[in-house]
Amino acid sequence: MAKRLIPSLNRVLVEKIVPPSKTTAGILLPEKTAKLNSGKVIAVGPGAKDREGNHIPVCVKEGETVLLPEYGGMNVKLGEKEYLLYGDQDILGILCE
Repeated sequence: MAKRLIPSLNRVLVEKIVPPSKTTAGILLPEKTAKLNSGKVIAVGPGAKDREGNHIPVCVKEGETVLLPEYGGMNVKLGEKEYLLYGDQDILGILCE
Protein backbone atom coordinates (compact mmCIF):
# COMPACT_ATOMS: atom_id res chain seq x y z
CA MET A 1 0.00 0.00 0.00
CA ALA A 2 1.47 3.35 -1.04
CA LYS A 3 1.23 6.24 1.40
CA ARG A 4 -0.02 9.63 0.24
CA LEU A 5 0.57 12.86 2.11
CA ILE A 6 -1.82 15.78 1.83
CA PRO A 7 -0.09 18.87 3.25
CA SER A 8 -1.97 20.97 5.78
CA LEU A 9 -2.72 24.69 5.51
CA ASN A 10 -0.38 26.48 3.09
CA ARG A 11 2.30 23.80 2.79
CA VAL A 12 3.66 22.33 -0.46
CA LEU A 13 5.12 18.82 -0.97
CA VAL A 14 7.96 18.91 -3.54
CA GLU A 15 10.05 16.19 -5.19
CA LYS A 16 13.49 17.66 -5.83
CA ILE A 17 14.77 17.47 -9.40
CA VAL A 18 18.27 16.03 -9.45
CA PRO A 19 20.25 17.15 -12.51
CA PRO A 20 22.04 14.42 -14.47
CA SER A 21 25.64 13.70 -13.45
CA LYS A 22 26.68 12.91 -17.03
CA THR A 23 25.66 13.83 -20.55
CA THR A 24 23.96 11.51 -23.02
CA ALA A 25 27.39 10.95 -24.61
CA GLY A 26 28.72 9.72 -21.25
CA ILE A 27 30.79 12.77 -20.27
CA LEU A 28 30.85 13.26 -16.50
CA LEU A 29 29.69 16.71 -15.41
CA PRO A 30 31.38 18.48 -12.48
CA GLU A 31 29.26 18.88 -9.38
CA LYS A 32 29.60 22.67 -9.46
CA THR A 33 27.98 23.17 -12.88
CA ALA A 34 25.31 25.84 -13.10
CA LYS A 35 22.10 24.25 -11.90
CA LEU A 36 18.84 25.50 -10.52
CA ASN A 37 17.59 24.26 -7.21
CA SER A 38 14.21 23.14 -8.50
CA GLY A 39 11.52 20.60 -7.80
CA LYS A 40 8.18 19.28 -8.98
CA VAL A 41 5.10 20.01 -6.87
CA ILE A 42 3.53 16.72 -5.79
CA ALA A 43 0.76 17.97 -3.48
CA VAL A 44 -0.49 21.25 -2.02
CA GLY A 45 -2.48 22.08 1.07
CA PRO A 46 -5.87 23.81 0.96
CA GLY A 47 -4.44 27.20 1.99
CA ALA A 48 -4.60 29.33 5.10
CA LYS A 49 -6.90 31.98 6.53
CA ASP A 50 -5.99 35.57 7.30
CA ARG A 51 -6.98 37.43 10.49
CA GLU A 52 -10.42 38.27 9.11
CA GLY A 53 -11.08 34.62 8.22
CA ASN A 54 -10.69 35.07 4.46
CA HIS A 55 -9.27 32.06 2.61
CA ILE A 56 -5.78 32.55 1.09
CA PRO A 57 -5.13 29.82 -1.52
CA VAL A 58 -1.70 28.31 -2.18
CA CYS A 59 -0.01 30.03 -5.15
CA VAL A 60 1.29 26.84 -6.85
CA LYS A 61 -0.49 23.83 -8.33
CA GLU A 62 0.34 20.14 -8.49
CA GLY A 63 2.63 19.28 -11.39
CA GLU A 64 4.32 22.70 -11.62
CA THR A 65 8.11 23.04 -11.50
CA VAL A 66 9.20 25.51 -8.83
CA LEU A 67 12.40 27.26 -7.78
CA LEU A 68 13.43 26.32 -4.25
CA PRO A 69 15.66 28.08 -1.70
CA GLU A 70 19.13 26.61 -1.22
CA TYR A 71 18.35 25.69 2.39
CA GLY A 72 15.14 24.86 4.18
CA GLY A 73 12.24 22.53 3.83
CA MET A 74 11.50 19.47 5.91
CA ASN A 75 12.63 16.08 4.61
CA VAL A 76 9.79 13.56 4.31
CA LYS A 77 10.27 9.93 3.26
CA LEU A 78 7.25 8.10 1.85
CA GLY A 79 8.02 4.54 0.84
CA GLU A 80 11.25 4.59 -1.15
CA LYS A 81 11.02 8.25 -2.27
CA GLU A 82 12.19 11.35 -0.46
CA TYR A 83 10.34 14.66 -0.64
CA LEU A 84 10.64 18.13 0.84
CA LEU A 85 7.83 19.98 2.59
CA TYR A 86 7.88 23.79 2.24
CA GLY A 87 5.63 26.59 3.35
CA ASP A 88 3.95 28.40 0.45
CA GLN A 89 5.88 31.58 1.29
CA ASP A 90 9.21 29.71 0.94
CA ILE A 91 8.70 28.86 -2.76
CA LEU A 92 10.79 31.37 -4.74
CA GLY A 93 8.98 31.10 -8.06
CA ILE A 94 7.42 28.95 -10.77
CA LEU A 95 9.63 27.81 -13.64
CA CYS A 96 7.88 28.03 -17.03
CA GLU A 97 9.04 26.03 -20.02
